[in-house]
Amino acid sequence: MKYVIVRSDQAGVFAGYLESEIDTTVVLRKVRRLWSWEGANCISDLATLGTSKPNECRFSIIVDRIKIFGCCEIDDVTFEAQQNIEGVPIWKL
Repeated sequence: MKYVIVRSDQAGVFAGYLESEIDTTVVLRKVRRLWSWEGANCISDLATLGTSKPNECRFSIIVDRIKIFGCCEIDDVTFEAQQNIEGVPIWKL
């Protein structure tokens, strides 16, 4: 499975392993919700380089599986960016 960033039209942005894609429905495994980020201009930057400010990002815990409806963007993530995203501390209240 390849590691991707997915943007949904209503549910937000997620990073994880692409299990399946049917029309605008995507299933991801080992997935984090990317609530907000600093150190990257857009999702494409995150997918290519990761973030230069990992401690200022708000990324959730990793969950095993999520089905996302209304997917409007899927970006392949480089190995460097994946390592960076996975290294961002879990955002806790």
